[in-house]
Amino acid sequence: MKRSVNLIIATILVLLFSSCQNTDKKAIATEVKYSGALKTIMSGSIQSVISLDSLSNKKQLYALGAVENLEGEIQIFDSKPSNSFVVDSTLKIIDSYKLKAALLVYAEVAEWDSYEISNITTKNDLEEKIFETAKSKGINIEKPFPFLLEGAVSSLDWHVIKWKEGDIIHNHKKHKEAGLNGTLRNTGVEILGFYSTKHKAVFTHHTTNMHMHFKTDDNNIAGHIDDLQLDNQLILKLPKQ
Repeated sequence: MKRSVNLIIATILVLLFSSCQNTDKKAIATEVKYSGALKTIMSGSIQSVISLDSLSNKKQLYALGAVENLEGEIQIFDSKPSNSFVVDSTLKIIDSYKLKAALLVYAEVAEWDSYEISNITTKNDLEEKIFETAKSKGINIEKPFPFLLEGAVSSLDWHVIKWKEGDIIHNHKKHKEAGLNGTLRNTGVEILGFYSTKHKAVFTHHTTNMHMHFKTDDNNIAGHIDDLQLDNQLILKLPKQ
């Protein structure tokens, strides 16, 4: 009898331990982390706050941000960097972790759930749709979460920053115009974004709950999204719950 009781207790402890391990893995996979802040950059502090090398061993990493001294844009999709720079007035994509960032937002996502979304046109429509979908699927909307979008956009306004050395006056307009910018039309893209209602001026601008970067399907263009127009069905991906 005593042996049976001990066996039952041992089985319960193993199950509890296994449950805790699974919970921990899930928490790690969906936790959003960040270094630096937009308000700090706007105050003129554009030095390095984190080295990408410190994250290079992470699997299924998704990250976006700005290179130190605002010398480029950072995009990492599933641990594969597509960082963008302006070199001799030409856009260049560099696949490397040997960079430092003035701002970085990142998360490890082991699995995604996919949802078809349609009947949205503007960036504001998209923001509302992401919020509604995340809430309905059980994501904790009180905490930041990453998302992916895949499909063709009607138009997408983008920029890749290259800040003028010595310029100490920062604003959003100058950030968009320093370096290269342009508009894509009817182009297939993959978009990485981070959504939060509590991080304005930290890693989202004060007018939105989203910060989004992108890369084209052919990986020839990547950078920060300023605006977009949608008229096609897209695939929205949220962390698996």
